[in-house]
Amino acid sequence: MASSTHCFLLFFFFFFSSLLLCFTNTFPVLGFPSNFALFPVAKDAATLQYVATISHGTPLRPAHLVLDLGGSFLWMDCDPGPLSSSSRLIPSCSVNCSRAKSHHDLGSKGCVLNADCLVFPNNGVTGLASVGELVEDTLAVDSVGEIPTVDHFLFSCAPAFQLQGLASGAKGMVGLGKASISLPSQLSSSIGHPQKFSLCLSPSNGLVLTGNGDAVFGSKITRSLTYTPLVIKQNDYFIHVQSIKINGRRVSFQGEAKLEAKLSTVVPYTKMESSIFAMFSKAYVEAAAGMNMTRVVNVAPFGLCFSWKGDRDSVPEIELVLQSEMVKWRIQGRNSMVKVSGESMCVGVLDGGPEQSSPIVMGGLQMEDNLLEFDIGSSMLGFSSSLLLKETTCSSSLLKQFI
Repeated sequence: MASSTHCFLLFFFFFFSSLLLCFTNTFPVLGFPSNFALFPVAKDAATLQYVATISHGTPLRPAHLVLDLGGSFLWMDCDPGPLSSSSRLIPSCSVNCSRAKSHHDLGSKGCVLNADCLVFPNNGVTGLASVGELVEDTLAVDSVGEIPTVDHFLFSCAPAFQLQGLASGAKGMVGLGKASISLPSQLSSSIGHPQKFSLCLSPSNGLVLTGNGDAVFGSKITRSLTYTPLVIKQNDYFIHVQSIKINGRRVSFQGEAKLEAKLSTVVPYTKMESSIFAMFSKAYVEAAAGMNMTRVVNVAPFGLCFSWKGDRDSVPEIELVLQSEMVKWRIQGRNSMVKVSGESMCVGVLDGGPEQSSPIVMGGLQMEDNLLEFDIGSSMLGFSSSLLLKETTCSSSLLKQFI
């Protein structure tokens, strides 16, 4: 089963990459107009990780890289496959090395004469870090006929053991954080796009997009986004949560301090610190009982499971109330329930333990089919809540561009 899933994933990568080679736009720096750069993303069924396809090197070849929303930069195992003729190691005492180390988590800012620039690629899934060399190479970002590229794209090579815990076939990770050499930051400075990117995860075909998303999603959707302040700590993205409601009723928590939620693509399900989860769980069970939902034995790793009646949408609605009662992130059945058998389903919210650093970590399930626009320049997050309510999905919005 895992083998067939992997084959399907690879088929999607190559099929969709070929579509991109035929139908997307080119960039101003190459002499053609462009409003966006787009990279396809597929969900790996075995690990529930989101894997982007990015082509690089000379000759160009695709790399499958796990998305890390809080990652500092792109890193990969550079050993397999033919050597790229355009790849070059970055010297330690260079502007690009200093640029890469402009965020303190990338290592010492000192330089060593006649040595290569070293950074510290981090596996956001396992937490494993290692030492890697900083490299520059070409990166394919868009195309019409001939494949245009961004030259001098910076990333890190990493040892093969750094791939532990990643989806089968993945060669590394691609960081979307604010660091100066993250994917969005480099494309913004190289191409001239605004400092923002959009993320639309999907159970099937999603995407990462830099620049203007109107051409992909349509102005009707992009202009209907709700905005909330985006808090950036190091490279992680956070939003403040005033309260949580279930079926319109506010969940009571100890203290009146604002809850903080970190957004993560490496966590499949939302996690709450234990005391918060306990109160959330109590309120959810009460709401579920009011809807005649029958609780059943829990299935790991979930802590709230119910009998399956064939409709994930007929469940309590979860609302994150952000800066005011007028600004709410709605989480409905498709984004809150996980089918675990033919007879039961579980709430995709987990107990993260008493030591969880952030009160709430928003996981991938809760972000699926939700258009998220990370505007780094203005420190704002735009969100759509479920696109299903607008009778579309990330996949259908994406495929419209290539049909």
